[in-house]
Amino acid sequence: MAPKVNLEPMTIGVTLPSGDTASAPNLVDELLKQARQAAGAGLKSVWFSQLPLSQDAITVAALAGRENPGIEVGTSVVPIYPRHPLVVANAAQTAHAATHGRFTLGVGLGSKGFLGPVYGVEYPPPIKHLREYLTVLRKVFAGETVDFDGETVQAHAPGLSTVGGDVPIIVAAMGPQALRVTGELADGTLPFLAGPRALAEQIMPHLPSGKRILAAVPAIVTDDPDAVRALAVEQMGFYAQIPSYQRILAAEGVDHPADLAIIGDEKTVLAGLQRYYDAGATDVLVSQTGIRSSEERRRTWEVISSIGS
Repeated sequence: MAPKVNLEPMTIGVTLPSGDTASAPNLVDELLKQARQAAGAGLKSVWFSQLPLSQDAITVAALAGRENPGIEVGTSVVPIYPRHPLVVANAAQTAHAATHGRFTLGVGLGSKGFLGPVYGVEYPPPIKHLREYLTVLRKVFAGETVDFDGETVQAHAPGLSTVGGDVPIIVAAMGPQALRVTGELADGTLPFLAGPRALAEQIMPHLPSGKRILAAVPAIVTDDPDAVRALAVEQMGFYAQIPSYQRILAAEGVDHPADLAIIGDEKTVLAGLQRYYDAGATDVLVSQTGIRSSEERRRTWEVISSIGS
């Protein structure tokens, strides 16, 4: 039995895909099955990532929330480039209605170097675009008329939303300018690979009190930490090529994203996650739990579900 810890009112959730879906004949079926398993394990939230030509995160979150009453669902995260905010707002309000208010929209700037060549659309000035994008989302979610002309966003809706719902917005913000905009226009931030030191020193000071801080943290409970760590080094190296992640890793004092992965037995993982709560996180979202196997994913979820219980 996993050791118990009491971290209320902090909450624990997971991000999907977790790394063990490559052989699934139907990815959506597999993600919904894992969402049911997460809810059954007692986890508080499930968050779905968005990649080009993969599952649509908002749609899957809506389906998962509909199937699992009581659990929070969200996206971690939908890049705002190159999607128009009215399109994202419409999908988000649909998910919010389908889940009776249990959907949270997580958005991010995306990586220019990665997404720019994929879509072939001019990448806008990121901070200005984030501010204008969030402004339009907020107007829609507040039930206001949208008649907006910015430098990067133009939005002129012909009427008010017929779906309704003030959807919470979380931004994957880690730099000071993005955090400043997030503090003004969003409900919180969802940083990935921001270790406890970076969280406390680089993120918390730029957010007003009362904002939600969801730290996405790679963590795997395993009896073979060396083998799992070798996989983490191989599979997480991509993030070391992205400038925003390079900066946040440097702030933590580590060289490789895998250095932040918490890999080991139950005690090791729970102690590692505790450091994020101590640094100021209101939520921890555990990622990469199935990086080697479904068995280790389920074991990890059983262990972390003890948080707050």
